[in-house]
Amino acid sequence: MMRRVVCPGSFDPVTLGHLDIFGRASELFDEVVVAVGVNVAKQRLFTADERIEMLREACADLPSVRVVGFDGLLTDFCADQGAVAILKGVRSTSDLDFERQMAQMNAHLTGIQTIFLPASSALGFVSSSLLKEVAQLGGDVSAFLPDFVNERLIARLRG
Repeated sequence: MMRRVVCPGSFDPVTLGHLDIFGRASELFDEVVVAVGVNVAKQRLFTADERIEMLREACADLPSVRVVGFDGLLTDFCADQGAVAILKGVRSTSDLDFERQMAQMNAHLTGIQTIFLPASSALGFVSSSLLKEVAQLGGDVSAFLPDFVNERLIARLRG
C-alpha cells in the first residue's frame, strides 16, 4: 500500500524551509503531495499557476514529491488523493496552536490525522510573508529561497 501524505499551503513563494519539510517528508512517506491552495478570493503575490510552476521546479530533485493545485475542503482533496495523513511544518508554538485547531476540525470531518514536523533550527524563523516584507523593503533574502525564486520575487516586487 502506498503511503501518501498531503502538505498543503499557499507557498507564496516557496522557501527553503518548505523544501526542507518536503525533503524530510519524502523520507517518511512513499509520496508527498504538495497541495497549493488556489483560493482566488485571497490576495497573493504570485498566481496559483506561478506558485505551482515554481514549486515543481524547486522540487525537481525530489522524485517522490508531486505538486498540484486544489480548492475547496482540504479533507475532500485528501480523500481524492488517497492520503493517509496531512503533514504540516511548524515553526513556533503560535503555528502549532493555529494548526492544531485545523487538525482537530479535519479529524472531526473525516478522521484524517495531521502530523506536525518541526522546522529545522536554521530555518525556523523563515516564512514567505516575512521574506516578502523584507525583500519589499530592500533586504537580501536570497539565503532563504531557491535562486530562481529569489530572482522572480525581486522582479515581481520591482515590477
